[in-house]
Formats: sequence, structure tokens, C-alpha cells
Amino acid sequence: MAMIDLLLGLLNDMFFASIPAVGFALVFNVPAPALKYCALGGAIGHGSRYLMMHFGVPIEWATFFAATIVGMVGVYWSRKFMAHPKVFTVAALIPMVPGVFAYKAMIAMVEINHLGYNALLIQTLMENFLKAMFIIAGLAVGLAVPGLLFYRRRPIV
Repeated sequence: MAMIDLLLGLLNDMFFASIPAVGFALVFNVPAPALKYCALGGAIGHGSRYLMMHFGVPIEWATFFAATIVGMVGVYWSRKFMAHPKVFTVAALIPMVPGVFAYKAMIAMVEINHLGYNALLIQTLMENFLKAMFIIAGLAVGLAVPGLLFYRRRPIV
């Protein structure tokens, strides 16, 4: 029963992650034939992060590894379809942007401004702000890793 719940949760997560990926791909003027790959990339990235978090990987590291997977898949698709990797990857990473953590940090900051200093509010602000920043850093670095590995002019060793 637990395996079926995991699979249903994964499919739900992947389906709903593909929707904003396509939406942002439309905003970024991605060509129509590439939209399905943006949706698939968003589903792959968010689904892999979901699985890693289910098995105990912290969200920051899971986001980094998921962004790296999306970047690798984007490099593969870019070579296959003769397009820039960013066509497939940038919109696919948008569903992993940490909006809830940034929102909670901003609300704590506004409450500190309105109510004054409170240790609990400072703690909430710092926890959510740092978590959001580390997730964004994981997205940025994870997206850059495949380019650093595959588009080097010199060998790594």
C-alpha cells in the first residue's frame, strides 16, 4: 500500500509540476514543438526531487540534484533537436522555485517591521530566507553543472 501511495504521489507531483513549466515556457516564447519537452523536464525535475525528499534527502540537496538531472536531460535534448539547452531547462526549473519559503520569510520581515523585534519572528525569517536562498543556489548551480561538464574546451583532468 505504501508503494502505491508513493507512486500516486509521484504522478500527482509530476503532473502538477508540468503545468507551470509549460506556462513559463509560453512566457519565454519557447517554440511550440518544444513545449512538451519543457513539460516533461518540469515533471522529471520535480518528480526526482519528490522522490529524493521522500527518501530523506534535504530539499536543498534534492533540488540541486534534480536541477542537475534536468540540465543533463536538457543537454541531451538540445543535441538531439539542435536547440539551445536553456530552451528546455529554464522553464522546467521554474516549478522548483521556493516560493513558499520566500513568502514566509517576507511575511516574517513585514511582521518584524510592524510589531518590532521578536526572537521567534527573527528565527522564522532567517530559517525561511536561508532555505530559499540555498534552494535557489541549488537550482542555479545544478543548471550550470552540465554545461561545465559537456561544453568544456579543455579536458577535466
